[in-house]
Amino acid sequence: MNKHHELRKIARTDLSVTALGLGTAPLGGLYTAVEESAALAVIDEAIAQGIKYFDTAPLYGNGLAESRLGKGLGTARAKVVTISTKVGRLLIKDGQGNLSQTTFDYTAQGMRQAMAESLDRLQLPKVDIAYIHDPDDFPDQAIKQAYPELAKMRDEGIVSAIGVGINQNELAIRFVKETDLNVVLIAGRYTLLDQSADTELLPLAKKKNVSIVIGGVFNSGILANPVVGATYNYAEAPIELIERAVAIREMLKEWNIPLTAAAIQFPMRHAAVTSVLTGARSVSELTANIRDFNVEIPEECWKALANF
Repeated sequence: MNKHHELRKIARTDLSVTALGLGTAPLGGLYTAVEESAALAVIDEAIAQGIKYFDTAPLYGNGLAESRLGKGLGTARAKVVTISTKVGRLLIKDGQGNLSQTTFDYTAQGMRQAMAESLDRLQLPKVDIAYIHDPDDFPDQAIKQAYPELAKMRDEGIVSAIGVGINQNELAIRFVKETDLNVVLIAGRYTLLDQSADTELLPLAKKKNVSIVIGGVFNSGILANPVVGATYNYAEAPIELIERAVAIREMLKEWNIPLTAAAIQFPMRHAAVTSVLTGARSVSELTANIRDFNVEIPEECWKALANF
């Protein structure tokens, strides 16, 4: 049974997202360049497969992912899917219009400028979800300046929902406590190897009716291919984590379940989780993610995994 295109609501909005969403960092050339034709083919196939949630950011390819998503969706298809982008980084150009640097900016003016530039690249008049992106080093500015300005934009209809996109639990918890977020995108903190988000963030979000989107289900690589040299949280994985991932993979072989299938499905077992985001740089990667998301995993297998 196909589960990837099931629709789920974003808290306190009229927005719906599919259980599996497409993250567009790879389409902007993360780690490896992707031809535009290949990127557009991924977007087309995602639509054809019923995916209706697309996430992007200015950081992904310095605007390239946003531009390709805007081109790939077009005006008509953009109206029937949910699109999220991110604010908090500005792309600075030189006198010739070439990108010279990126800079963090969580001021009210920075929010307005970032959103205007993103909408231009996406070819949209508004965006569904705006995530405050990686505010780790600017927590007070993000909460006291960025969030209130986005709340104004929400009231103005420029955005429909506000979120924070982050890799750490502590600041995400603070956002849920101190602001009126609709959604938290938390990457890498609720996976087969790291369930730290369930200590406080996920229960708090459930209690306060804040949706949770999970990214980084493979912990940046180790849960896709646990070999020496694999990455964990964007750095070389410690050997003990590689051994742990290998042990999980071997246990799952008893059930004929791929490690990638368990990794991509695991977050959705939590009642607080609304959607899982995975990236793809090719149609084959996209279809592999969809296939893994739809693999039937017996409850007995999940129980064995929980006790492993």
